[in-house]
Amino acid sequence: MKNFIEVLLSVTQLLDELSIPYLVGGSITSSLQGFPRITNDADIVADIQLNEVSKLFAALKDQFYIDEQAVRKAVLERRSFNLIHFDSVFKIDIYLPDEFGQQQLKRRRPEALLPHSTQTAYASTPEDTILAKLSWYRRGGEVSQRQLSDVAGVIKVQAQRLDISYLREWADKLNVRDLLEKILEESC
Repeated sequence: MKNFIEVLLSVTQLLDELSIPYLVGGSITSSLQGFPRITNDADIVADIQLNEVSKLFAALKDQFYIDEQAVRKAVLERRSFNLIHFDSVFKIDIYLPDEFGQQQLKRRRPEALLPHSTQTAYASTPEDTILAKLSWYRRGGEVSQRQLSDVAGVIKVQAQRLDISYLREWADKLNVRDLLEKILEESC
């Protein structure tokens, strides 16, 4: 049976083949960029167009539970949908990009998700990982301490390499500047 990273890489490879811009985000990237932790799913931001839905569905339906109509609706409404891998039951949430998602796609970079592997997938930058997790924390009612500990881990590991002015600019746009400043103060 494939491990969850291999399952994720099979999806990112397909997105590459279909020339669909994407990036891996969430706990997968915060674990790569900060402190590793176990996760139950993966998050992908993918700029899927309506005319690409049928090809994507056809390529995934034998290995994943995927609802073609739910994908169409998500693409039209610029929302999310999920895939569930039949063999491992690993879930991948796919988000259609909003303004910040488009910014993340512009800044994405190739990363090896498995140690000692030459296969890469596009991943969010550490700054965008921080901003996305702070945004999720705020939208989730500010109750998930896991989101904040992920952010603190990325800040501690990436420290001097972070573009603080970019973080502050987008934190203002995402209405999370107060959270960013507090965690920067506590983490540095």
